[in-house]
Amino acid sequence: MAFWAYLLRCADGSYYAGHTDDLEKRMGEHVADVCGGYTATRLPVELVWSQECSTRIEALSFERQIKGWSRAKKEALICGDWGEISRLAKSTSRKQD
Repeated sequence: MAFWAYLLRCADGSYYAGHTDDLEKRMGEHVADVCGGYTATRLPVELVWSQECSTRIEALSFERQIKGWSRAKKEALICGDWGEISRLAKSTSRKQD
């Protein structure tokens, strides 16, 4: 069974990270406002990134990691720019030192 980590762009321009074992069904639930929560007041939503994972733990870990990222880092992920993600991670870690 496959699992997915995913990122939605909401109507207000914010991002929502989640995970699921059925991406198509979950997207339908978000679009139909079945999920409630964060996305319910920010419809419509658009799937802007997804990654297949081999386990639920891996998908959940990726979701949690993304939720902690800056907007710039999320946008680099959407573009597939791993160099920029790495650069942003390094600049963030220097700020915390």
